[in-house]
Amino acid sequence: MKLDEFIAKNGSSFSKEAGDHLFRQGEHDQSLYIVQSGLLKAYYLSADGKENIKSFILPGDNIGSLMSSYAGKPSTFSLVCLKPCELTVVEFSALYEASKTDTEISAAIVDFLLGFGIKKEAREYELLCLSAEGRYRKLLKNMPGILDLVTQNEIARYLGMTPVGLSRIKKRVSG
Repeated sequence: MKLDEFIAKNGSSFSKEAGDHLFRQGEHDQSLYIVQSGLLKAYYLSADGKENIKSFILPGDNIGSLMSSYAGKPSTFSLVCLKPCELTVVEFSALYEASKTDTEISAAIVDFLLGFGIKKEAREYELLCLSAEGRYRKLLKNMPGILDLVTQNEIARYLGMTPVGLSRIKKRVSG
């Protein structure tokens, strides 16, 4: 069975409004979410309440907490809708069990996990090796429309800089 067929058969669709959380850091969540429309933000909260943005999730993307759904531990991040969202949800355990006997689903999961690993490796590289301006330029290249969808403060938290620093970089880059 193809993965999209499995999701159509075993998943369910639902809507969320801007500001609604799908789950919060510290909670257990056993689901994989596929974004049909809208925009979400995955973020971490530090012990002192500082928000660090892990990623923005756009239509066609999928997300879930592997720490929670696979390892059975609380999620390390929160997931909130920035815009109204239409989502499909499937229970991770059902997908995982199907992958044990269905080679097409298993291959699709391997492809997904490889893509996920590559995305994480690229994000780590950006945060650890690129300058603030380099991170901003890469964001513009990879997600050109994101500046119209989120606030400057959110962009700054995603890039690991202050809003003032981002403002200076934006002036340099556009000037």
